[in-house]
Amino acid sequence: MSVPKPISVRLDDKGRLTLPRDVREALRAQPGDVFFIQPEEDGVRLVRAGNPFDALTAEAIQEDDAGETIALDDILKREGISIDE
Repeated sequence: MSVPKPISVRLDDKGRLTLPRDVREALRAQPGDVFFIQPEEDGVRLVRAGNPFDALTAEAIQEDDAGETIALDDILKREGISIDE
């Protein structure tokens, strides 16, 4: 990701700031994304929150690739559960 040069933005009367297009593109920010704002001594730090489902998906794929998953049919059979009932 290329880091854009500092850009000035103005706070509106409702306390909102608009992220300029090149900043949104650099962050790959989409409408609805969540950001954390961390106050610092000389300003704020803005960090986009990660989607927890992305991490869960990556972990599930890794477990499946390693052969560490169990098919639902095998779990049902092991537990003596029939879905036909």
